[in-house]
Amino acid sequence: MCGITGVYHLETAKPVDPARLRMMLAPMQYRGPDGSGTWTAPGVGLGHLRLSIIDVEGSPQPMLSDDETTAITFNGEIYNYRELRKDLRDMGHRFHTEGDTEVILAAWRQWGPSCLQHLHGMFAFAIHDHMAGQLFLARDRLGVKPLYYALLADGSVAFASELKGLLAHPMLRVEPSLTAVDDYFAFGYVPDDACFVAGVQKLPAGHFLSLERGKPMPAPRQWWDIDFSKRVKASVGECEEHLVKLMKQAVTSRMVADVPLGAFLSGGVDSSAVVALMAEASPRAVKTCSIGFDQAALDETEYADRIAERFATDHRKRIVSADDYSLIDRIALHFDEPFADASALPMFRVSELARENVTVALSGDGADEAFAGYRRLVFQHQEERVRRFLPGVFRKNILGPLGAIYPKADWAPRPLRAKATLQSLARTGAEGYAEAVGVTGPAMRKRLFTDAARRALDGHVAEERYWRLMDNAPAREALDRAQYADMKIWLPGDILTKVDRMSMAVSLEAREPLLDHRLIEFAASIPADMRVRGGTGKWLMKKAMQRYLPDDILYRPKMGFVTPISQWFRGKLAGEAQALTGASALARTGWLDTKQIDKIVTAHQSGKADHGRLIWQLMMLDKAVARVFKL
Repeated sequence: MCGITGVYHLETAKPVDPARLRMMLAPMQYRGPDGSGTWTAPGVGLGHLRLSIIDVEGSPQPMLSDDETTAITFNGEIYNYRELRKDLRDMGHRFHTEGDTEVILAAWRQWGPSCLQHLHGMFAFAIHDHMAGQLFLARDRLGVKPLYYALLADGSVAFASELKGLLAHPMLRVEPSLTAVDDYFAFGYVPDDACFVAGVQKLPAGHFLSLERGKPMPAPRQWWDIDFSKRVKASVGECEEHLVKLMKQAVTSRMVADVPLGAFLSGGVDSSAVVALMAEASPRAVKTCSIGFDQAALDETEYADRIAERFATDHRKRIVSADDYSLIDRIALHFDEPFADASALPMFRVSELARENVTVALSGDGADEAFAGYRRLVFQHQEERVRRFLPGVFRKNILGPLGAIYPKADWAPRPLRAKATLQSLARTGAEGYAEAVGVTGPAMRKRLFTDAARRALDGHVAEERYWRLMDNAPAREALDRAQYADMKIWLPGDILTKVDRMSMAVSLEAREPLLDHRLIEFAASIPADMRVRGGTGKWLMKKAMQRYLPDDILYRPKMGFVTPISQWFRGKLAGEAQALTGASALARTGWLDTKQIDKIVTAHQSGKADHGRLIWQLMMLDKAVARVFKL
């Protein structure tokens, strides 16, 4: 795992200063503490930070081909590199290292952009091909590894693994994107099709960008997509067996490393399944780690302990305070853009614990998106069944007004929150789901923004990206459409960003076997009732894992990492909340109505309302504004 950066001049082959590349690498040093390097040629420069995982002593980067006409800087892992190397050697390619970087170079020379179809893994890389006269940027299928880029005033394109790498370039014009701020309030993160800094873009998952000197900046091109429109023709038993086979293949392929390897273990279905399959494939005890909380209601370590005992893992755990807010500033530093998923704090702690013993850790991320494990997906599936039987006019004119006057019951489970259900049913499926997956709704955002900011937003609606994706998804059913949108927006924007930044913050490589693209493609092909059945998500996966895991692990309620942020803003962080309306960086932007923020904070601290999540969003935005825009 690594950090990459580079500069490419589109107009003329002006020299690139290696010192500038080093300047861009410096803020990301934690991504690659084991080595660094730069390479320049007329009009191009590549930089690299290395965290040694495979071929520890070899494979320095940037790496050149034998004839020095092709150069690469690469972040990630190619899990099938050994098989690819054998195939490419049979085609006449020679290799001097034992790593995967050289395999990508050879694959490029053999197949050009089509090499991407041969790569199984997580990656973001840049290849400069002198003979083809191009710089080729690519990102993996699901967006596990990040890549930011920007067209600068001097006609060059700069790119980096993280936004802070671009911010170190003196030619980058650092101005805020107000639409990205609205997106952030809507979802709790800045989606992959937006950026906090205007003019900066993220290469979308499953896309590449091919730059050629003398030609204008092109748009990224998609090279992979998830297809929910096809259905596998097989029985439940056959699907179950094929799923187990794919999961085993995904896990074992990600156990290849020349450094100590382990796994995160929460005691939930997904991490337990990964550990079970690792234990089956490993001749040694699997190294596992988990964190617990000093509040019993938030602690899952008893389940992790049971799985560790069941599979005889080398298990370590640590109990941390649920009031672990001391990390807030460090967390904000690593995300650059505002990021309001508070589970980033325990994610950092478990990564920190893992790094004490291993350099690579497998996680269970991805199964909820692939197999519809989130409760919101189950509710969406159920609500769409109701929508099919109720005329749209009835839903809009009867259920909508009824939902508007119905009392709120945020404390209740979603099926018992009649107000939320009625309001959702009154909308289209896409509108209802966008609201369900959101954090701060349009009405509250409208109250928060000043008149000037609302005018500047010019009718921007953050939720429209969900509507468009769900309406145009390659899908058969409503559940397919919601999952497709989640994989395009939520997965790369929230889940994978969180895991990448928090693991990289401690120089740990996290691998997600349940995001193997073959597993994802299979999950998209099974009927909806094999994903959700009897009000249970991940139905087929849970059924398949019954041979490994007990029912009280498979079917217990989902918890996930929880942080008591609402209590914090009534206690030890009360002052931070109150400061948002004073001399804060956020107040100086003029974007938000400070009187409205004061009402929100006062209502929360008096106990009249629970605005903890919104105040957390405001605080994390304030920290990002201060750091990125120096306000």
